[in-house]
Amino acid sequence: MIPHSKPTIDKNDAELLSQVMLSGQIAQGEKVADFERQMARFIGVKGCVATSSGTAGLHLSLIALGIGQGDQVLFPTYVCAALLNAVNYVRATPVLVDINPRSFNLDVCDLKAKLTPKSKAVILPHMFGLPADIDEIMALGIPVIEDCAQAVGATFQKKPVGSFGTLAVFSFYATKVMTTGEGGMVASHSQALLEKLKDLREYDEKDNYRLRFNYKMSDLQAALGLAQLARLADFVSQRRKTADLYSASLKGFAVDLPQESEDRRHIFFRYVIRAKRPLAAILRSFEQRGVCCRRPVHKSLHRFLGLSGFPWTEEVSKSALSLPIYPSLKDEETKKVIEAAQGILRYCL
Repeated sequence: MIPHSKPTIDKNDAELLSQVMLSGQIAQGEKVADFERQMARFIGVKGCVATSSGTAGLHLSLIALGIGQGDQVLFPTYVCAALLNAVNYVRATPVLVDINPRSFNLDVCDLKAKLTPKSKAVILPHMFGLPADIDEIMALGIPVIEDCAQAVGATFQKKPVGSFGTLAVFSFYATKVMTTGEGGMVASHSQALLEKLKDLREYDEKDNYRLRFNYKMSDLQAALGLAQLARLADFVSQRRKTADLYSASLKGFAVDLPQESEDRRHIFFRYVIRAKRPLAAILRSFEQRGVCCRRPVHKSLHRFLGLSGFPWTEEVSKSALSLPIYPSLKDEETKKVIEAAQGILRYCL
């Protein structure tokens, strides 16, 4: 069975981890500080703060912005539950927004319609590696937290995602574009916000008391992150190569293929297509052919909350599926995925 997702780890990664383990400094230390500096340089921001996960980074970002009970935070419904969790952690009010069915990113028109005087932030994911309409949303004058969990290495108007928002959050979970096993990062141009994040990230040896957290990254994780960051350009190149093969092979079939425009660079964290047949049957057919495909979002957030009124998300949820795509996908595996997709999707015509 070809897995849907898989980390790309090599012997060099293992050797660097071994060096850190033997050094005796395995908790947060200089490797974490170096990883923060390298990420800030890569993104083009004043600084970064490493965290234990992307969710932890979102939580700290909302606190740093002073968001709490009575405040509204807007974000798309077609995302994982981490965003909803972070907003609930600070007791703010989540306001869900529909998506653009072509890009899978937040729909700007629906966002504008749902803004109120209580709207204090927008969490803006760049879904599946395609940058969202960041310029239009920044122009609204409300703080934006870019969610770059699926998009490290992507660019909008030739600038890296994560360099636009008030804050930007990255995830380095095992199957993300680059990994530290678990882990995250928050980026910002604001020194004041960076200092708040650092203060909130750890609770020990403080001169005053406030509610703080144990959201630190270890030097073990950071060593792996540094090694992965050094190979990120190769990771993205391989993902785009595989995506090009998929698009060329599936052109002409009754499916909607991923779209890319001149002003933004897609890194294809996921290769998501929209099929014309019932999704459950298609996923079973892929599994029978030894290929694991997935719904790119397990369950939309409005479904968890019992809400209605998200027509584009509902439509996409019934038709979108994600093909395997990652740098360690072998040529023969890519060929097998393509042959399976052509055989299955041929019956969608």
